[in-house]
Amino acid sequence: MVRYTAFHDRTRALNTTELWSHWAGYLAADRYQLSEKFEYFAIRNSVGMFDTSPLYKYRIQGGDAETFLAGLLTRNIRKCRPGNAQYTIWCDDNGFIIEDGVIIRQSETEFLLSTAEPNLAYFEDRIGRLQVTIDDISDDMAALAVQGPRSKTILTELIPEVAGLGYFQATEAKIGEAPVVISRTGFTGDLGYEIWVENDYGLAVWDAVARAGEGYGILPFGTTALLMARIEAGLALIDVDFSSSRYAWTDADRTTPMELGLGWMVRDIDDGDRQFIGRRAILREMVAGSRWNLIGLLIDWRDWFDVYDRNGLVPPKDHLPHESESILYDATDQPVGYATSLMYSPMVQRHIAIARVQPELAVPGNQVNMEVTINHTWQQVKAQTTRMPFYNPPHKTA
Repeated sequence: MVRYTAFHDRTRALNTTELWSHWAGYLAADRYQLSEKFEYFAIRNSVGMFDTSPLYKYRIQGGDAETFLAGLLTRNIRKCRPGNAQYTIWCDDNGFIIEDGVIIRQSETEFLLSTAEPNLAYFEDRIGRLQVTIDDISDDMAALAVQGPRSKTILTELIPEVAGLGYFQATEAKIGEAPVVISRTGFTGDLGYEIWVENDYGLAVWDAVARAGEGYGILPFGTTALLMARIEAGLALIDVDFSSSRYAWTDADRTTPMELGLGWMVRDIDDGDRQFIGRRAILREMVAGSRWNLIGLLIDWRDWFDVYDRNGLVPPKDHLPHESESILYDATDQPVGYATSLMYSPMVQRHIAIARVQPELAVPGNQVNMEVTINHTWQQVKAQTTRMPFYNPPHKTA
């Protein structure tokens, strides 16, 4: 049965394309108008609203909640004080990533965790005798992402506390009569916030934000614009740039934190007091080395043009994300990695890709050749390794 989020009465009326996808059983708008690029530029130049309610949401609380999460999550939750949030991951015993998510610490003993996939049974099986309760509030709580350089101005009109909210900080507040939790988080790589609200207040919050955004060019944006923004931000996406170790058939399809560029989460792993699932395997990897490094690719625009021109085609500049693997080769035609997300970036004005390469090639400026399919044949185009994010505006964290 298809389900509808608390904002559906508004998103349905605004979605003039009638293009929808299924996300965790909910209808999610692909785009609201003919040009997804128009919605994308609302994120980059003004402000956009995105219904992110289909995320799974768990309230984790109790006297042992911090101890429980410290043993579960790869990133050190003890360093996340009340009123702060963390991007985090959790791994299996072999050090492979199960999933990622954002956790908000609302008090010493209460946390709100959002994830893309269901995890309740996995979490509950690890409580043991600890004093912890986990409530799946996914169907009770809506979430509205407000993203873009004008988001702070608009939301401050509704919630004065937003003015002092730092990057990855969160606070409880009210929009009208609606109690909300607002976090300075998002998946666009721009200045942005996410509002967490009970379903009954969802429409009132949507309307309040929309009214506050009048005059600032606020637009609802769909999943296509979101996925464009996240590639420019260099944000890895589950089932695209990595797979959950629970569902991968082989280790070749599994990923460790270091291989996904998240080694910074385990900088304090040598702290003897810090024990978590996968720690021993990660320590072994630190000694033996990783199979891959996550990097960005800048596609050589001249070579891109020449390859298509030689085949009698106009070189495409498609801003729609291509979320499939393209094998990378070195100068001797040996495979050295693979790209997983490719697009023509409106901000960078180049083709960009998120990729993994053998560690010795991960230094920025190295050249690789990316496989592309043209006229039903496999051909190669030059690309240069680079650091991510591709787009990182100062106002994101200012």
